[in-house]
Amino acid sequence: MFTVVLAGMLTGFALIVAIGAQNAFVLRQGIRGEHIGAVILTCVLCDIVGIATGVAGLGAVLDRWPVVVPVATIAGGIYLLAFGAHAAFRAWRPGSLEAGDHTPMSLRASILMALAMAWLNPHFYLDTMLMLGTVANAFGQARWWFVAGTLLASIAWFVGLGLGARALRGFFARPVAWRALDSVIALVMGALGVGLLATA
Repeated sequence: MFTVVLAGMLTGFALIVAIGAQNAFVLRQGIRGEHIGAVILTCVLCDIVGIATGVAGLGAVLDRWPVVVPVATIAGGIYLLAFGAHAAFRAWRPGSLEAGDHTPMSLRASILMALAMAWLNPHFYLDTMLMLGTVANAFGQARWWFVAGTLLASIAWFVGLGLGARALRGFFARPVAWRALDSVIALVMGALGVGLLATA
């Protein structure tokens, strides 16, 4: 079973470790030290639900009604463009970790944003439900060991990214650092949003 778990971990890392809206948000919250524990837990729980649902059969449902995919793609593209525009505005007027005009994000807002980063992202459905669901079911009775491996990868990545970001707090005490980070986030989110809308 170890080889199946390892296959799940490697596949999970290949999908999770990529520049995207969810990772950018976790990084930002980790740097700011705002409810990062709740954000990490939310991201991991989303992966658990998404992967388990895909393996249990929702992937087959989406294959049967493919209209769900383009609808989710359009909604996700619009959302990512809006997120990118907001990041661009922050880059235009950057703050710092000690900036007095910084308005902290509430616990509720942080959790809702983390949920939106997953469930409003069509790649989340395609990766966790369709792709991982298909690959996991190829292992037959051992498919849940594969799922265990992907979830271990999810936990390791989000915990490492969120808590490791605190080491960068000194660097991001300067407004220019936030301008650079938000500029990259804006470019990535804009590119992802345009790409999604172009494929819808």
